[in-house]
Amino acid sequence: MKVLFINAVCGTGSTGKICAELAERYENDGYEVKIAYGRHSYVPEKYQKYAVRIGNDLDVKLHALSTRLTDRHGLGSKKATKEFLKWAEEYSPDLLWLHNIHGYYINYEMLFAWIKKHPEMEIKWTLHDCWAFTGHCSHFTFINCNQWKKQCEKCAQKNRYPKSFVDGCKDNFKRKKEAFTNIPKMTLITPSMWLGNLVKESFFKNYPVEVVYNTINNEIFKPTPSNFRENNKLTDKKIILGVSNIWDDRKGLYDFYELANMLDDKYAIVLVGLSEKQLKTLPKNIIGIKRTNGQKELAEIYTAADVFVNPTYEDNYPTVNLEARACGTPVITYRTGGSVESVEPENIVEVGEVEGLYRKIRSFG
Repeated sequence: MKVLFINAVCGTGSTGKICAELAERYENDGYEVKIAYGRHSYVPEKYQKYAVRIGNDLDVKLHALSTRLTDRHGLGSKKATKEFLKWAEEYSPDLLWLHNIHGYYINYEMLFAWIKKHPEMEIKWTLHDCWAFTGHCSHFTFINCNQWKKQCEKCAQKNRYPKSFVDGCKDNFKRKKEAFTNIPKMTLITPSMWLGNLVKESFFKNYPVEVVYNTINNEIFKPTPSNFRENNKLTDKKIILGVSNIWDDRKGLYDFYELANMLDDKYAIVLVGLSEKQLKTLPKNIIGIKRTNGQKELAEIYTAADVFVNPTYEDNYPTVNLEARACGTPVITYRTGGSVESVEPENIVEVGEVEGLYRKIRSFG
């Protein structure tokens, strides 16, 4: 039996690690496994035996440029996709497991045309966001858009990933619907009940949907003592922690700014994952960290914190909630997406109610 995964990255980032862990599991069960990927040439050494690159860095840049000019994300990379599909035809997988097929590296129409030529092949597709059933965006709860349920017509988020100068959402929606439907043996997998329910309202509604929650490495994310408090002169403070790969308004960055003005000097806010620009403009009463030196250091920071706050405005099933809880730190989040599915009900605050975050933080002492 042969298994082929397709994802934007291999062995790095959250989706890349998920694919790599699944690949190891299948290999241990006796399967032959490959992971086709298109973004970032770096693959951790232990996963290089699985890796098959789709195209190259130039292909990605050209696809991104085409998207910016035409809003046809996922319709570039024709040469790279043709070459990859020639390889895939020879590999002849019994199970094709898709993950993120957006990200400027593969042509989804060509991919699904090939899939439809192989009705005997089992297809699984893990949706990590909403891109597959919209005309443009990967998330839409921030602007409360429901066009995707019937037909995207006019996109209010063309300046968001995947950014474009023009609006092609109507055509994109039709092309995705045509490409992604009528697959005889496809099962959709979502990492949250929230996303699973959305899928059932989309043009994917006739496919079976399974909810499989993401997991974390509990050998790393566990209560981990450190000198973080001493090193940052926070021994007498209550630490409010926030962690994100990218910080912006949708991740609640400016809600932390408001909290910083509301909390007295008994508290200290620590944010991990800020850009250089954000670090330079950070309010003085917030401690900013660009990146940690690894997951162990991140576990140390989670453990040192008194409470983890995730004021995200749109999310699927954030693993940062799981990581914080595994390190023994309580989590507060907004009632949005699948973020609530890993948090105690009493620690959920209505979206945008910073005052509610403030009161909940104070309740922890």
